[in-house]
Amino acid sequence: MTKLKLATVWLGGCSGCHMSFLDLDEWLFELAQQVDLVYSPFMDAKQYPQGVDVALVEGAVANTDHLEMIRKVRDRTHYLIAFGDCAITGNVTALRNVSATVEAVLQRSYIDVADLFPQLPAAEGIVPPLLDRVQPVHAIIPVDLYLPGCPPSASRIRFALEALLRGDRPQLEGHDLLKFG
Repeated sequence: MTKLKLATVWLGGCSGCHMSFLDLDEWLFELAQQVDLVYSPFMDAKQYPQGVDVALVEGAVANTDHLEMIRKVRDRTHYLIAFGDCAITGNVTALRNVSATVEAVLQRSYIDVADLFPQLPAAEGIVPPLLDRVQPVHAIIPVDLYLPGCPPSASRIRFALEALLRGDRPQLEGHDLLKFG
């Protein structure tokens, strides 16, 4: 039996969706028998691979690294899931959109509220350049499934993955599977 190639990706968010994934508890052992985890913050993979069957993408697109990554993920993934409210709507990550400019966000974060050594990060590669606006994943690339929740419950994650493991498209219906927040 060929195992499903599964990836999880963390963009601009709190990692709560990944923590909820870990709440699958003992079912993770069953899942491990049916998938190859090929990319995730849970492992030490440096490059997103080709030929990924399913990717759970947590977080919004907030900087140039996220933008490059989400395009790569879409190009190399058959079935992409916007994983959690930040990926679907921008949610908390997009609160910075109310600021007038990226410069205002950086000023507030690194100068105005700094306790020690207020300064903007200037060395190349320290902080990826912020995009003008934080965007949900679907604003950048096509999404195959939206898995709402902040974070989505472990049961909701399991429901979607079990359908995909059977070769079915998940049909999210009802309050328990579609509730935001």
